[in-house]
Amino acid sequence: MSRLVVIGGVAAGMSAASKAARIDPQLQVDVYTDEAYIAYSACSLPYYAQGVISDEESLLARSVEEFKAQGVDVHIRCQALEIRPDSKTVQIRHEDGRETWEAYDKLVIATGASPMVPSLEGVRLPGVFTVKHINDIHAIQSWLEQKDIKKAVIFGGGSIAVEMAEAMGKLGLKVTMLQRSAQILSFIDDDMAAIVQAELEKHGVEIKLSTKVLSIEGADRVTGVKTESETVPADLVIMALGVTPNSKIAAAAGIELGVRDAIQVNAHMETSLPDIYAAGDCATAYHMVTEKDAYIPLGTTANKQGRLAGENAAGVPSEFWGIAGTVIFKAMALECARTGLSSKEAAANGFETWTTKITSSTKASGYPGRGPITVKLIIEKGTNRILGGQVVGTTGAGKRIDVLAAVVQMKLTPVEMSHLDLAYAPPFSPVWDPLLVAANQAVSKLR
Repeated sequence: MSRLVVIGGVAAGMSAASKAARIDPQLQVDVYTDEAYIAYSACSLPYYAQGVISDEESLLARSVEEFKAQGVDVHIRCQALEIRPDSKTVQIRHEDGRETWEAYDKLVIATGASPMVPSLEGVRLPGVFTVKHINDIHAIQSWLEQKDIKKAVIFGGGSIAVEMAEAMGKLGLKVTMLQRSAQILSFIDDDMAAIVQAELEKHGVEIKLSTKVLSIEGADRVTGVKTESETVPADLVIMALGVTPNSKIAAAAGIELGVRDAIQVNAHMETSLPDIYAAGDCATAYHMVTEKDAYIPLGTTANKQGRLAGENAAGVPSEFWGIAGTVIFKAMALECARTGLSSKEAAANGFETWTTKITSSTKASGYPGRGPITVKLIIEKGTNRILGGQVVGTTGAGKRIDVLAAVVQMKLTPVEMSHLDLAYAPPFSPVWDPLLVAANQAVSKLR
């Protein structure tokens, strides 16, 4: 009997294991994960912290027992220590301390990523947290149960930082965000990020830009964050500075790494060594706009790559077409999304661009609940191909990014986009959907 070993048991790992088991019921499939939880929604963690999601079980897609019934043996709290490609074995340290060498015919590396933690004095003080695993939220919740937790400081300005700022604010804490760069949300254009910043500030979040942190203050617990200009009081600090791929075990085995030290994979999710695949937050992904490999760790990508890794490992040749970098998140009352390239990203990749931006309404005039929506298109000079799009607005705005993702992937121009047959009814949009308004304005500029 052939054996597939998967190391990592969240999105990519469990997608690979379950897909391979469905394709080949005779295949022995074993998953080794160093976590206690498997197949959980990491994207839901800020809402679990806030209490919007109160049931921990709802974070889990399936249980160990359910995977077992499907033919996948899951071994929790087991750490993969070493891969030996010559003997096709993986060294595993089990929960009880035993170390074994597990043989494989095919191997999928789905080790995910780890939160970035800066080398600062005080970074290990009680009251300093990251947000990546369910246990991180448990630790934050336990800390919040203390009666004197009133001020939260969040490092970073990305989507997780924004979501955790909302979560802590909704729980009654005074929130300060510290961002090293001159804007939050560096993956969207500064004018669109300014809309989100204004929304956060309207809800009491203090945002300090161009701020360098020097240390975290405190003795037996965190009391403040020292910057170049002041010490910001803090009863709780959350690190939301992004992640780095867990690729060291692959590199030690001689597997080639790519951009940002993520594991280099091809369209079949194959690594540089035979019979070893990689998927998810530890791996690279082909970007359909730049036509280069990128590292943009997202849950959607992890699930897709994991599924394809499982198919290929089980003997069904399948190709991953790539990503467009589509992201969506919530910031208080706003829905925010992007796809393709921002203006800065386009310039960094050698594209000359022009843009168009409109503000419209999410619903028809006079219909209850309507609100503003801003749409921005990033367009390549010469070809007029739409390279990217961004949307910020009230309820109903965010998922419009899916149309823009298709526009970007299909390499449409504003003229072609303006002919899309988008639905209309007053509860959902004006008769001219905001996306069409943006496309029409771009066409006018062309003319």
